[in-house]
Amino acid sequence: MTESKSVPNSTTSFFSTKTFAILIAIAAVILALFTPLRNSLPKFLPKPTPSTIRAMSTSAATKITKRPWSARGHADHGWLYSFHTFSFASYYDPKFGSYGPLRVINEDRVEKGTGFGTHSHAEFLIFSYIVSGILEHKDSLGNLENLKRGEVQFTSAGTGISHSEYNRNKNDECHFLQIWAKPNKKGLKPHYQTKKFTDEQKQDKLVRIMEYTDRLGDKKGEVAPIGLQADLSMDASILSPGKTVSHDIVEEGPRKVYLHVVMSERAQPKEGGSKIKVGETTLGEGDGAFIEAKGPGKIEVESVGDKPAEFLLFDMGTTDA
Repeated sequence: MTESKSVPNSTTSFFSTKTFAILIAIAAVILALFTPLRNSLPKFLPKPTPSTIRAMSTSAATKITKRPWSARGHADHGWLYSFHTFSFASYYDPKFGSYGPLRVINEDRVEKGTGFGTHSHAEFLIFSYIVSGILEHKDSLGNLENLKRGEVQFTSAGTGISHSEYNRNKNDECHFLQIWAKPNKKGLKPHYQTKKFTDEQKQDKLVRIMEYTDRLGDKKGEVAPIGLQADLSMDASILSPGKTVSHDIVEEGPRKVYLHVVMSERAQPKEGGSKIKVGETTLGEGDGAFIEAKGPGKIEVESVGDKPAEFLLFDMGTTDA
């Protein structure tokens, strides 16, 4: 029996080769046309809305925890009516010892004709933000001042300083925020400074009140912030209803931010009043918010109450005091 052999069909082979060549030519034409086609597509695609762009640029906050005004420490000594954000004097809560270099935020109201007698401090940065009334400051460095609305008095206690704070006014109480921070170095020479930041400066803007000396550099003059020896920046604003301000995180990497809304009365209004919103969290008068953030990025604050909201914004390093 003779073995049969398969002979290739020359016609079939010819068409296969020809078809393959045609397909290659078509692919080349498509590739040639693809680049200009791709470049023209964005003209026909919908553009991001401004709100989308803003949302993309406000991703600094990773966690927001509200600190309600009524949950803070509270003391009523008759001559002094005070709320404590952090453990202070007879108020102690291990969950609220400090936040970054921030150690004290007391919202104090000192009755007329009374005040804090002479007492000593060391190794703390202490500043008073005057909301209303007049506060007399006298210290062992020889300073004597009557502080009024808008003024911020800063003392670097350093190796030690003594001072007193009195409300000499016979008619009105003095309302101010007493704030302490831990310096990043010990043994500093005691230092004192006062600057005024007007309501007009703060109107619908964030105004830098305090700034870390390493970031402050050579900035001087009336509009420059007060320098302090801690990785802490403090801004203030008086934000009209419906207005929004944006804070740029001052450093790259993990940061701690704290917001505090100044109170207009001794208790938060049951209805209305000043309110701000950060992320999905709304803060009323006396409320605060702990914010874990990351730079670069922004923190946006919107005024959502029925009256202007005065608030402070702290941007800090992550090491607790």
